[in-house]
Parts: sequence; C-alpha cells; structure tokens
Amino acid sequence: MKKFLMAVILLIFFVPRGVSAEEIIIFHTNDSHSRILNSDDSGASIGLAEMAAAVKTVKKQNKLTYWFDAGDTLHGMPRINISNGENIVPLLNAAGIDVLAPGNHDFNYGSDQLEILAKKLKFPVLAANVVRKSNGAAIFQPYKIFKQGKIKIGVFGLATPETAYKAAPVKVQKVEFLNPVESARKMIKILRPQCDVLICVMHMGLDASSEFTSERIAAETEGIDVIIDGHSHTELPEGLTVKNTLIAQTGNYEHFLGQVKINLRDGEIISKTAKLLTAEDVKKINPTPDKRITNQIIKIEKKNKKIFDVVVAHSDRELNGARELVRRQESEIGNLCADALRWKTGADIAIMNGGGIRAGLPSGDITRGDILEIAPFGNTLQKAEISGKVLRETLEHSVFGVPAAFGGFLSVSGMTFTFDSSKPAGQRVEEIFINGVPLDENKIYTIGAVDFMLMGGDDYTMLKDLKIVGEYETLDDVFTEYLNNHGVKDIELGRIKNLAENVDERQAA
Repeated sequence: MKKFLMAVILLIFFVPRGVSAEEIIIFHTNDSHSRILNSDDSGASIGLAEMAAAVKTVKKQNKLTYWFDAGDTLHGMPRINISNGENIVPLLNAAGIDVLAPGNHDFNYGSDQLEILAKKLKFPVLAANVVRKSNGAAIFQPYKIFKQGKIKIGVFGLATPETAYKAAPVKVQKVEFLNPVESARKMIKILRPQCDVLICVMHMGLDASSEFTSERIAAETEGIDVIIDGHSHTELPEGLTVKNTLIAQTGNYEHFLGQVKINLRDGEIISKTAKLLTAEDVKKINPTPDKRITNQIIKIEKKNKKIFDVVVAHSDRELNGARELVRRQESEIGNLCADALRWKTGADIAIMNGGGIRAGLPSGDITRGDILEIAPFGNTLQKAEISGKVLRETLEHSVFGVPAAFGGFLSVSGMTFTFDSSKPAGQRVEEIFINGVPLDENKIYTIGAVDFMLMGGDDYTMLKDLKIVGEYETLDDVFTEYLNNHGVKDIELGRIKNLAENVDERQAA
C-alpha cells in the first residue's frame, strides 16, 4: 500500500511541466434526406432543432466541439424539395453545422443549384474530388483547418464517384468525380504535416456493391485519424477501426446523432471513441429544441401546407416501403410503381428501381405530401425500345449484388424472371418471361421507366442509348393517377424468384 501511495504522489508532483490534455468532440450526421422534424420517419427522427440545441450546449462547454455532416442532406423531403433546397439553407445555418460533404442526392437539383446553395450556407461544403469537366477546377472548397489554441484540426471532404449515376446523370454532366483514394492521398500530403488531427468527411459508405468505400479508403491511405461517413445508411454504434482510422456513421434519417471523442496529450492522440446518441441522450444534454430552427420550420410548413395537404388519392391498405426491402427483393410497393409505369406508357414491360422509392404508402386518404415522400425526385416517365439481349443484361445488373442492398434493384411489371444469387455476378439470371412468353433476345420490346434509369442512373449504362419513343408526366403524378384508376389490386408477389433461397424463407421475408 505504501508503495502504491508513493507512486500516486510521484505522478501528481512529477508529471513534466507543459503536458496538457485536450478533448475534441465531433458531433456528426449523415443521410438525413431533409428529415428535420422529430415526427419524421414515423417519429424515429430526432429532429434538427433538438440536435442543434444539444450541440450548441456542448460547444459552450468545450471550444473544441464541431458538427460535421456527411451529406444527402439538402434533398429528400417534399417540404424541402419543393423549393429546390432553398428551404433548408436557413435551418442548417441556424443549426451551427461546421462542415458538409455533398452526397449524391444533394446533386438532385443539378450541380449549378448545389453551387448556389453552397454559397448561401454559412459553413463550407467540402469536396476535394469534385471538379468541373470543362477545366478541371475544384467546384467546392477541398479542405478547412480549424484552429483552437495550439490545436489544429484538418478536415477535407470527399464525394462518392457513384454520384455520376446515383444522381440523374443530366444533373451532373458538368462535373467529374475523381478517384477518392488518390484525392485522399493528396489531401493527407497537404494537411498531415501541419495538423494535429486529420479528419475526412465523406459520402462514400460501406455497401459491398460499391467500388469505393470508406473502409477501402482507410485501408489504402496512411494518416487519416477519423472518417465521418455516409451514403450506405450503416449504423456503427462504436465505429469501425481500419488500420489506425476510426470510421463513424449514424445510419440515416436522424435516428441517431453521432459523437466521436478524440483525446490528445501535448498534440498527440491518445484515444478515439465513437458512439451513437439517441433522442433521449440528446434531450439529456438539452431538453429544449432550438427556437431559431423551430420558428423557421413553422414558416416553411405554413407556406407549404396549402400544397401538401390536398387529398389526391385513396389506398385500401398500407404498403411497406422500407429501404432494406425495396433494395433487396420484390415488394408490393415496387410492383405497384412498376405497374403504374407500364399502364401509363402502354409498354410491354416496365421497371422501377428500389432507390426511387423513398417511403411506404399509408392506408386511407393519400395527400400530395404522401405521394411526394414516396417519389420525391421529380423523375419523368419515358417509354423506350429495348432488345431482349439488353433486357437480360439489365436484369443481371439488377441482381448482381444480392443479397447486398442496391438502389438499382428492380421491381418489374409485365414480366417474371428467376435468378440464382449463388452464381457469379453477370451469370445469375435464368428464365425470363414477357407476359407469359419466354424472352426472345433478338426481339425489340417497349419498356417504361423513369428518365433517371434511361439516362444510365444506378450504373445502368446499357440503357443510355435506347431509343425513346414516348415521354409522360413525372412519377409522382403518374403514381397518383394510377392509384385513382386501379388502387392497390393485383400487386401480389411472385414476379421475381431467387432460386438460391429456401422457399419457406422467401415467403417469410
């Protein structure tokens, strides 16, 4: 015991002078898709005003506190989309966010509009790998260095190259997305020598179907201390450590507020931890929502109410539109959307990508707002001519990543097909029937799809050069019209069968 007490005394009185401990707190969000209310996503969202109040409280207590957002923030909910993103600018400015990395859906208004929105934000949009095709110049600020006392924190941003096809290609035709690994290495070379901590805020994700992931970037670079990630909607309760890089992501839709703590002693990192804060955790920090944000939301809702509250259709029952459902397997709401497209165009077949379905269908009266939550992108319906051979290629691309979630997973109408997910990608699709008749690869069929798909969205490059033979209204309008004419009948499952699955398991799913 005497030896222990002596050791404690020595630690107290003989710690070298100048040794100081600092704690950096990084709050982070990603893939809110414009969820700003605590009632969003059936009440699962924390709410922007609630999160802002908590972050501001901690910022008052610790000057080394920041809020970084990893994108897919400016687009998603009808209350924001209707203004081309303008409505969310004052909300984010009031929230006190310090950095945003652009997500693929932040380009949905077009790259020109995103630049306009970025200039109106009081904090930088960072993207080191987004340049103009015309001259290679950076569109957004690549990095920012935050300095507090002697501590320097370097932060750079990266956007997923998948934006080239996960936003409507026409929206990003002026921009180019450079290799994020190479861009990260350049940023590390610039920032690492002059910063105590290096953080990358990226919209990259951890999806197995993605070429570039945050995990790959961490593995193929040296020097990034923390990655604040988005895109794959992955919940990382304690983060993910790859080599010496801590990757943090909150999932989506403001279900959690991420918190990373970095502890330093004399400018050297001694620990890094990540956790996800729940709505209750946020309330414990500050139970009163930020008034500036709540007042601004009231103004927005009042302006939009007359448009969104109009009843436009009716549904006899509720349909599930969960992301993990529509991006992985056949769904009733996917079949309904595909049927609506085929009905409107009169095409032989129709396809609907799971990433284009953003919410479920409620039962009872359906408002304009409900429709826009399901189909918020304003995509235009088109009819094109497609050969049987290209159609087979299309279906192969749809299922190449199964069982991984993929926004390009297709719901179909006017056809059925089987595939085997145990086989190599590109060799999975087997029997295809068009309205009950086996596919003829030499025959030309007509296909209904949204323009996003026919422009090569979700990397459907085989669809880019199809001959367009008809153009129609936007998906939300067609969906509304179909509901009023047909309701939700005849959308039962059975159009797509994975031969690698046990029949009983498939039925249970």
